[in-house]
Amino acid sequence: MPHTTKILAVDDEPVFRFLLERQLREIGYDVLTAADGLQALEILERQTVDLVLSDLVMPRMDGLQLIGSVQKLYPATPIIVITAHGSVESAVEAMRRGAYDYLEKPYEPEDLRITIRRALDYQRVVQENEQIKGLLTERFTFQSIVTVNPAMKQVLELAARVAAARQTTVAIYGESGSGKEVLARAIHFAGNGLPAEFVAVNCAAIPEHLMESELFGHVRGAFTGADRDREGKFSLARKGTILLDEIGDMPLPLQAKLLRVLQERVFEKIGSNTPIPVACRVIVATNRSLADLVEAGRFREDLYHRINVFPLTIPPLSQRKDDIPILCGHILEQLRQHLGKPLPGISLQAMDVMLEYRWPGNVRELRNCLERAAILTDNELIRPVHLGLAGAAPEAVQESGNEDGAADASRVSYHLTLPVDELSLDALNEQILGITLERCGGNKSKASQLLKVNRKAFYRS
Repeated sequence: MPHTTKILAVDDEPVFRFLLERQLREIGYDVLTAADGLQALEILERQTVDLVLSDLVMPRMDGLQLIGSVQKLYPATPIIVITAHGSVESAVEAMRRGAYDYLEKPYEPEDLRITIRRALDYQRVVQENEQIKGLLTERFTFQSIVTVNPAMKQVLELAARVAAARQTTVAIYGESGSGKEVLARAIHFAGNGLPAEFVAVNCAAIPEHLMESELFGHVRGAFTGADRDREGKFSLARKGTILLDEIGDMPLPLQAKLLRVLQERVFEKIGSNTPIPVACRVIVATNRSLADLVEAGRFREDLYHRINVFPLTIPPLSQRKDDIPILCGHILEQLRQHLGKPLPGISLQAMDVMLEYRWPGNVRELRNCLERAAILTDNELIRPVHLGLAGAAPEAVQESGNEDGAADASRVSYHLTLPVDELSLDALNEQILGITLERCGGNKSKASQLLKVNRKAFYRS
């Protein structure tokens, strides 16, 4: 046990206080002592302790009063109470008021050690969870989405308004990489959602025959291989938020079931007839036109109207280039902390290149570009050569295909470059997918048609 762990032992009996101090020091703790609640509070005003161990019956201020004061003034400090034999009722009252646990006199030294260890471990987990929640909340708030663009500001204002309406389905439209999930998380946290209660599902990345089980779960024996009950994403979201990303790729039969879930606010696991209430907020996102999919018969019109209650459209980065300088500053600040490098900034020439570039991958591509540049630089301004944008996302290069040198539109050229030790067919395939996607402006449907592959090939990690 680290010697820096400090415990405040409070008891009005000098002999017991002495014995308690000795036991705690033998275990390995630093110990402070007080004769009653008032003296304990005086000590707590002067220095921080990790845990308070207190008797209940004391003059001037008893243990119950001390618990109330500590809970109010030092809520992160756990309290263990020590009660006389047979005073279980008072111990229960102490725990109701906020004590972590109690020990009954006489107790075994090993019980004292275990109870203190549990209290300290529990408090550490609570503090770590609070820190994680704080970091996530700070990262995913409307304030963390930096913008000076009027259209983007309007989107954030609308999103802030709908955050309080938990039963309203929100539809977020935007190109790939524009920040649809970031906006969805901001809506979630603005509604006081917990980090663990935000569940994102990519409808394009899940095989069709598994999607229903993935969303709603199944009971044991529901189908071959279902050897145990399984919770679905709707259950995992609890009272938080479920994000159905790429909703346009959801199979038509499942669209009908989703419509019922949204209308009746209940669902059933596969193999069960027991309705389970839907307590979570539903947000859908897509980079496609659902109206066009409805017209093509690939998306249910009734579901479209049901999810399109509160649409939010994120403008692509190419339409909010006034945000590029402020986004760069925000991203560089994050990279300074992440990489531990000074990163003085971006040269005027590099910024000009970034302002001219059309960013088919939107904010995600901007972040990746700056991270690459930050790794390449060493305490110098980021210059155009560090960005790797020269010739990026060009239109398909046309080669001359006849004798008079006229362009042949039926031919395209790919320039593939890989280190020898990374050369493989899979690596070349990945590079071809990436280049094609860039040439198609981030449009996965267009790129998949061009390469004659399934659209899901672009979601492989």
